[in-house]
Amino acid sequence: QVQLVESGGGLVQAGGSLRLSCAASGTIFSMHVMGWYRQAPGKQRELVATITSGGIIKYEGSVQGRFTISRDNAKNTVYLQMNSLKPDDTAVYYCNAFGVSNFFEAAHDYWGQGTQVTVSS
Repeated sequence: QVQLVESGGGLVQAGGSLRLSCAASGTIFSMHVMGWYRQAPGKQRELVATITSGGIIKYEGSVQGRFTISRDNAKNTVYLQMNSLKPDDTAVYYCNAFGVSNFFEAAHDYWGQGTQVTVSS
């Protein structure tokens, strides 16, 4: 079973920066897409950014220009560099990966446990 472990969340002031990391462990054949979702209190979970194994990147509009997603395919790790943080960025951030643990099985979505990001005003 693939496990995703996030780290790097915390409490920062508006305008500050944080770097989130998510490492996939276990038996992994290929993680086609990795990315980040977030969920603020009272709101639906939303996609923040994704990156394919080939390096194709998509961002949610409100984070464009402030956040940068990257990945290390050899380490099966995805990162989210968050700059110019705003109070509206406050949420639990979840790592997501879509791929296969081995070539005998269909692709699955995998989720981390989440890491809290709090931005004070």
